[in-house]
Amino acid sequence: MRMAFAEKLFGSGELDAEWRKAVEVVPRHLLVPFFYRQDGAVEWRRVRAEDPGFLAAVYSDTALTTQVIDGVPTSSSSQPSLMLQMLGALDVRDGDRVLEIATGTGYNAALLSERLGSDQVCTVEVDRELARVARARLGECGYEPVVLAGDGRQGLADRAPYDRLIATCGFTSVPPAWIAQVRSGGIIVCPLGVGNARLVVGGDGRAEGRFLPGGSFFMGVRSEGGNARIPYPGDPEEAVSRETPLACLDGEGDGLQFVLSLVLPDSAWAHEVDADGARTGCRLWARDGSWAHVQGGEVRQAGPRRLWDVVERANEWWEGQGHPERERFGVTATEFRTGWWLDSPGNAVPDMGA
Repeated sequence: MRMAFAEKLFGSGELDAEWRKAVEVVPRHLLVPFFYRQDGAVEWRRVRAEDPGFLAAVYSDTALTTQVIDGVPTSSSSQPSLMLQMLGALDVRDGDRVLEIATGTGYNAALLSERLGSDQVCTVEVDRELARVARARLGECGYEPVVLAGDGRQGLADRAPYDRLIATCGFTSVPPAWIAQVRSGGIIVCPLGVGNARLVVGGDGRAEGRFLPGGSFFMGVRSEGGNARIPYPGDPEEAVSRETPLACLDGEGDGLQFVLSLVLPDSAWAHEVDADGARTGCRLWARDGSWAHVQGGEVRQAGPRRLWDVVERANEWWEGQGHPERERFGVTATEFRTGWWLDSPGNAVPDMGA
């Protein structure tokens, strides 16, 4: 089944043959011995190895939810094709030392260990129990990378410097510790907003690069015992209403929403649909309690910020630039800030008054 899985992922021949070998060898089903599937709108059901369809699901190009706390997904095994795109962008060479942020099930760490050798791989997981379980399962599969529990935003200074760093949970900026711990000329690949960025670390304390094609929907970085979800504040009793020319956000992860994930990183949104699945409106909210609801050409807003005003400014800018694809965007990160640009570092994305 692993051979067919690899053929499905590598059939085009576009990716490194060494990664294909790793996919053929690493037993994903042993590292992901169960996952959760949502039945209906609320209930999560655990799917185990003995259940029908388990192997077909594990060896499919599908992200699998592997931890649920209080009804909220908090860890997953990422979509394999997305993982391999990121591993390809990492451009590893024999002898490279790699730091992975967010161990999860250990599958990505196993692929890295198969490709480079376990001695070359360190991986950090915020959840101590997940780290313990991943370490044990990796050992059972014959891999012994360094697996430690800790805050991935701090990297792993004791074992620096690294040639490569890859993160498999979502961030809104590049942590300064990563830049300090990756050597000059080294590469960082990480999810930022709803995109994946590839940055090269310079000798001047900065890292710079572009976004990769395609979307990226990783679970956000979190603290131990918590989740990254931005809680919905509830509909406010009082809100300011006005007309809006922008009826709704566009398709998930496309165009405008990509830009918004950069300029409104602390926000979440949900579309409203009718019985036929057509969008009728949307809600947008932020950690500070700001809230917006759009429906029928009208927007209602409340809280300390007018979120929909930011959306309208971002949309006007994005349309004025000709609806640029995400790979035209780039990022420059230093110890002090992470900034976004379009086409070249000198053409900064405005903050939109967020």
